Amino acid sequence: MSAAFDKPSLLQRIAPIFLGFDLPLLLAILIMAGAGLLTMYSVGFDHGTRFESHGRNMLIAAGVLFLVSQIPPHRLMTLALPAYALGVMLLLGVEFFGIARKGSQRWLDVGMVIQPSELMKIAMPLMLAWWFHRREGQLKPLDFAAAGLLLLVPVALVLKQPDLGTSVLVLSSGLFVIFFAGLSWKLILPPVLVGAVGIALLIAFESQLCAPDVDWQVLREYQRQRVCTLLDPSKDPLGKGFHIIQGMIAIGAGGVWGKGFMQGTQTHLEFIPERTTDFIYAAFSEEFGLVGTLALMAGFIFLIVRGLVIAMEAPTLFSRLLAGALTLNIFVYAFVNMGMVSGILPVVGVPLPFVSYGGTAMVTMGVGLGMLMSIAKSRRFMQS
Repeated sequence: MSAAFDKPSLLQRIAPIFLGFDLPLLLAILIMAGAGLLTMYSVGFDHGTRFESHGRNMLIAAGVLFLVSQIPPHRLMTLALPAYALGVMLLLGVEFFGIARKGSQRWLDVGMVIQPSELMKIAMPLMLAWWFHRREGQLKPLDFAAAGLLLLVPVALVLKQPDLGTSVLVLSSGLFVIFFAGLSWKLILPPVLVGAVGIALLIAFESQLCAPDVDWQVLREYQRQRVCTLLDPSKDPLGKGFHIIQGMIAIGAGGVWGKGFMQGTQTHLEFIPERTTDFIYAAFSEEFGLVGTLALMAGFIFLIVRGLVIAMEAPTLFSRLLAGALTLNIFVYAFVNMGMVSGILPVVGVPLPFVSYGGTAMVTMGVGLGMLMSIAKSRRFMQS
């Protein structure tokens, strides 16, 4: 009789919290976190306390991931509209009361200094996934137009700060949701073709378009210079082209096997600018070479494929759209960072997930991965 009233042990009480975690996703996260810590120690051991701070940021992100993963998807859905509204209000606050640093007005003092555009990286896919979930089974062209408007408002506000890198990430996160919701290829192909033709014309007429007295109108001067520097960094090798040139030199210097752990000369002789943040991929390539780069890419592919599998198996439209967008966001982060360091994309200040130093970006990644884990857990509970 007394056994019926025995209190459960501490282990029995906390065990349900850990049930349902997706082990392949968890393994992928641990692999990438390990790669990030190894890289930061190698390239940042002589750069102040970057390694210790990077480890602290990872622990904070891990805590955030664990907490968010406990929130079931139907609860996440209730946060979509408030998070989006709060994000837009804070972006408007930046516009009127923001703090300016280095020519950009991106921060807001609300008792502590925050960057509201970071919130939109999560709020945007949440909002659009919620919108299409509400319209499930009755989608019309007007619904896609409304989704486009919901997307363009925060993107325009972030562009105005100006912050091209974050605006690209917010835009892509929303476009992924719209695409997965069933946007017709007839509407996708025309802008893709126009963009391809525009890039081809830009390359063909680079010498005329990048002349000093040409005003592009649609871009700010520093943005125009970034594009022109990408097309021909040798025009200003010690100025605007320095970042791209040094990054490509470091990548090439790594060869097949790399110079070795903590042995990068371009890295530790300070030729690579921002070697622990935006340009850490160049430092990684120099020390670990082509083999290390392929291994890093394989880790990202493993994580992205697992995220897409979770999206395909998610039980609701909201979960599928959100999981797909969050997963492809990681792809965009990695592709844009590697592309800009390698000289195939303009330098826009996008960090390499898990690897680049940065507290806000790491916590945002933790929130996104926590939501992905929550969706994976909900699928397992529904199957059991």
